[in-house]
Amino acid sequence: MATVYLGLGTNLGDKEANLRTAIYKLQERIGKQVSLSSFYETAPWGFESDHSFLNAAIGLETNLPPIEILHITQEIEKELGRTKKSVNGSYSDRLIDIDILLYDTLVLQTPELTIPHPLMTERDFVMNPLIEIAGNVIHPTRQKTLSELYQE
Repeated sequence: MATVYLGLGTNLGDKEANLRTAIYKLQERIGKQVSLSSFYETAPWGFESDHSFLNAAIGLETNLPPIEILHITQEIEKELGRTKKSVNGSYSDRLIDIDILLYDTLVLQTPELTIPHPLMTERDFVMNPLIEIAGNVIHPTRQKTLSELYQE
């Protein structure tokens, strides 16, 4: 079994319900929840919006490969009403966003998926919830704990 850490975010509709529904579907399709952060209210990042975000991080035990997890998360996003993904750094309001942050110590770079998530350490809205549940986890390419990286 592997541990996969996912970042979740929403800034439209009933944000808490969006996160809770996504969490339920993730547990149902990917694996057993081993950790869940608090929900963090954050400002939009990378674009202007009148809608604040609600963000969280979840750790799941899984026997699924990362690419299958990606496809499942994309399917859940569509089911919850997400109509488009961000393209070339063009961000917008969204009902749900689910990102794969870490998958054990795996380092993966394909046209479809990069693990660890390449921008995670630059984003407080990702790192704060992730550190809450995985602060002692070692970043697979930077060889420091997530807490140490966040303090830099």
